[in-house]
Amino acid sequence: MEHRTSSPEPGQTPPPQDVGRAAASITAAELFRAFALMGLYGFGGVMPWAHRMLVERKRWLDDREFAELLSLGQILPGPNITNLAVMFGYRSGGVRGAAAAVGGLLGLPFVIVLLLGGLYHIYGDVRAVQGALHGMTAVAAGLIFVTGLKLARKQPRTRRGLIFGALALICVGGLQWSLPLVMAVLIPVAIAVEWRARA
Repeated sequence: MEHRTSSPEPGQTPPPQDVGRAAASITAAELFRAFALMGLYGFGGVMPWAHRMLVERKRWLDDREFAELLSLGQILPGPNITNLAVMFGYRSGGVRGAAAAVGGLLGLPFVIVLLLGGLYHIYGDVRAVQGALHGMTAVAAGLIFVTGLKLARKQPRTRRGLIFGALALICVGGLQWSLPLVMAVLIPVAIAVEWRARA
């Protein structure tokens, strides 16, 4: 009897057994194209498009791996998405893969931003332009929020995770702490608590 595997619904993350194409089989050209599309689509925020491309479309990562790379990228200096591109590109193709991923991510958007920046300098005071920018900001915030929910649903729901998630929310949203201060305080404590719990 032929065994058939059900395909995931549109927009649904594929099951773990279907994810994780061998890193060595991803070429530099594929990395460049994928990250170039992320950069072109990601007006207002690339991270939602990165999740869609790497996890849902290409299936190069699962949600857990994507969240781990994102967490590491937040700790390192520099933009999160650029750090993710460097780490994933290097894992897939060494220095060449990292260069291809970062080049695709930044190359075409750099040219577009230069052109749009010149237009904004001329037409930025027009009311219609201001309204369009406000609308794009709202859409970008919604995309980032939905991506956060997708990642949160895939994480283990432990009491420790919920506590530290709530503490981070309170520190950033309630106490108005800066992000570096929140990371400097909560990350070492969270790592120590997790190690002790698993010891």
